[in-house]
Amino acid sequence: MYEAVQGAMAADDALKRQESETKFRVRETPDWRHHAADLEAEMIKRGMMFEVIDWSEDQGTLPGL
Repeated sequence: MYEAVQGAMAADDALKRQESETKFRVRETPDWRHHAADLEAEMIKRGMMFEVIDWSEDQGTLPGL
């Protein structure tokens, strides 16, 4: 399920680069972050290894950087 969140985000990012409307709206919908956080907590509890989703791409950059 966690990989599905990553896949949906990748699909949205690809559409955005093509200047198309995003399909899943992962970065725009807080429920996606909550769902991913719940999955992360469960995987940590189970001692599973996983790559944490980098949500930083939706952050703006500071002027002059």
